[in-house]
Amino acid sequence: MSKETRYTVIGAGHGGKAMAAHLALMGFPVILYNRTPENVADIKNRGGIQLRSYQRGPDGFGRLVLVTSDMREALEEADVIMVVVPSTAHRDIARKAARHLRDGQIVILHPGRTGGAIEFVKVLGDRSCQADVTIAEAQNFIYLSRSEGPAEARILRMKDSVPLAALPATRTPLALEALNAAYPQFVDGVNVLHTGLNNVWSVLHPALALLNAGRIESTSGEFEFYIDGVTASVARMLHVLDRERVAVATRLGVQTQTATEWLRMAYDATGENLFEAIHNNPGCRGVKAPRSLNHRFLLEDVPMTLVPMVGFGQRHGVSVKCMDGIIRLMCILQETDYRRHGRRLRRLGIARLSGSELRRYVNEGVLYAGAS
Repeated sequence: MSKETRYTVIGAGHGGKAMAAHLALMGFPVILYNRTPENVADIKNRGGIQLRSYQRGPDGFGRLVLVTSDMREALEEADVIMVVVPSTAHRDIARKAARHLRDGQIVILHPGRTGGAIEFVKVLGDRSCQADVTIAEAQNFIYLSRSEGPAEARILRMKDSVPLAALPATRTPLALEALNAAYPQFVDGVNVLHTGLNNVWSVLHPALALLNAGRIESTSGEFEFYIDGVTASVARMLHVLDRERVAVATRLGVQTQTATEWLRMAYDATGENLFEAIHNNPGCRGVKAPRSLNHRFLLEDVPMTLVPMVGFGQRHGVSVKCMDGIIRLMCILQETDYRRHGRRLRRLGIARLSGSELRRYVNEGVLYAGAS
């Protein structure tokens, strides 16, 4: 696809506004969808979004083709649909989109967390969606961005490389080709098990927030999250949690780096252990903690990452006691049943798949009868 590619961005938060404005500035026709009309009223009145960037990033007024809260209107002309909402909203977006999707469209989740594309495809099937669409997910969000007003956004940084995979993986080249003119940074992520099990921080953040819960509440997050918050004992807990993630990935045939190896690769931050690697990472310095426990590190990462990872571990014979303990404690702390609301394997439709059956599903799209 080329500059004639028509994009719809679903979600008008920090990321959605930045992406919509940037795509428009690159010359693509862009529609912005948000379910709450009041939240995009200023963007609709102005006809677009003012985008600013640090250093040499994109700047200017990104004029949009349409701003709408009507899903049918948002999707009917789209070639590529960029879903930029918290992963807790993926199921609802899939429900609303199912009857409006058409053959040939490509839907990208930014990011998918763990099991995002699997969940989206399952919901479309449950809703009897007959359209031949490609569903894909990014491993991470490509931007570090902020909303600076009702119709303003700022891009602080763009990642140089972001793995992306479609379900099934045989469709990944199609998705990459569609995105290439706008985002050559997206690379082949192998399959959605790889993108879902390689997001290091979405596994570590819940434990880090939990172990600093009292400090977050008493200071409203006025401390350095990764420096003050990661003491030697906290780092040992994070290490065990990461070891479980790697064990689950290995059992499912996914090659992954440990958190220490990833910090060395991504930031050239070295150390004898995870504590030293985090403290030697300049990117971790100066980052404040969440202002409260009502934060995506818990509200999103626990049900959308830890719950399915624990499900994979328990289904395929991997000890995930640390992950399971984090979930149990978070359910008590926030008086929420994260297991019931999260991505359980049965909800994803893959509870009875063996390891080889699961790999065949994500690679080739073959789903055995009775998989749920």
